Amino acid sequence: MPTQITRREALKTAAAVGAFGVSGYFARAAGANEKLNIAAIGIGGQGAGNVKAAATAHTLVALCDVDTDRGGKTFAAYPTVKRFTDFRKMFDAMDKQIDAVIISTPDHMHFHPAFWSFQRGKHVYLEKPLAHNVWQVRKLTDMARVNKLATQLGAQRHAIPNMARVVELIRAKAIGEVKEVHAWIGTARGMPKDADHPPVPATLNWDLWVGPAKDHGYSKAFAPYNWRFWWDYGTGETGNWGCHILDVAFWALDLKYPTRVSATDTRPDPLKTPTKMSTRLDFPARGTRGPVALHWYQGQPAIVKQKGIDAKNINSLFMGTDGILACGFNDRKLYPVEQFKDYTAPEVTIPKSPGFHKEWFAACQGGSPATCNFDYSGPMTETVLLANLAYRVGDFEWDAATLTARGNPAVTPLLKEEFRKGWEI
Repeated sequence: MPTQITRREALKTAAAVGAFGVSGYFARAAGANEKLNIAAIGIGGQGAGNVKAAATAHTLVALCDVDTDRGGKTFAAYPTVKRFTDFRKMFDAMDKQIDAVIISTPDHMHFHPAFWSFQRGKHVYLEKPLAHNVWQVRKLTDMARVNKLATQLGAQRHAIPNMARVVELIRAKAIGEVKEVHAWIGTARGMPKDADHPPVPATLNWDLWVGPAKDHGYSKAFAPYNWRFWWDYGTGETGNWGCHILDVAFWALDLKYPTRVSATDTRPDPLKTPTKMSTRLDFPARGTRGPVALHWYQGQPAIVKQKGIDAKNINSLFMGTDGILACGFNDRKLYPVEQFKDYTAPEVTIPKSPGFHKEWFAACQGGSPATCNFDYSGPMTETVLLANLAYRVGDFEWDAATLTARGNPAVTPLLKEEFRKGWEI
């Protein structure tokens, strides 16, 4: 891996892929009233719900999962839809029949099916986090833009009306100028037990499950779910929840890329994700907004009690010059309570989402971009992954234009992991 990945290099590659797509790999264009032909990769767990949403409104043409047990209920629910274990073989067999792809795989397998989809001109709905490392996120973000493809990151809580009301309060300066945000996920999940290695189940293609990542051997500590808490396969609770919880701060404050990332009280494990973390990401002034310090925690931060905040249903504090806005996905509160008892909320200006999946379907059919398209959710995902890097290897200055960490060479190898042989891009 080069020590520096330039934006020019990323755009050059994406442009080349775009030109390749124009030469014959774009799927047929679906009009506003024409049903999409949709393929789904990863159809157990969260994927099952995504498949159901697609089947309700459009046409399923292919289902793919490396685990016939994990994907069994979904396979059985759509018996006439073609089945695959390897997404590459799916594209070989059905490329011209696919308009759009839904990807709901473990984190380490987000990049490759999305990259293949973009190469072939397919619109993509991709579960969060967008990819497993910062380089992968930027590559996919640029490819989608160059190819003019409709994207949506699975940050489904963006469509909850309360989120929009919080954004309107911040934009109306209900609490004045926001200088600082504290956000957290209140869980201690992480640091799983060491992996044991029983025989691979007959229903699971382990080699395909591992894909481009390091092969540590099959274990129930990895599949079907606990991969999330191992660095080689997942991104911990920060990757799991960060794109949901930090969404409202990115939206309300028009955040893009931090310029400094730091962490405190770190006890990193080389293989496993943490049960507790505390990080800070500093964003420069942008437009009419001043600099913002965004604090991300695993575990509720001390400031909640210090400020007398009722933490029920709350996961974010916006600290303003004239007050505090505490919010969660479905709740919001202004502090000091007495100061805001007669406060009149600003006019509703953000329209209600027609439905998170429906936003993407409409974008695929030529409508407006979905609200969590990659141009918006890419920088948010990069920020989440940068917080993890600060926890793992320490503080650094960040140059987003060149994907370069300054002041800490240990960051560089983690920005772009090597792919396993046979999965090189």
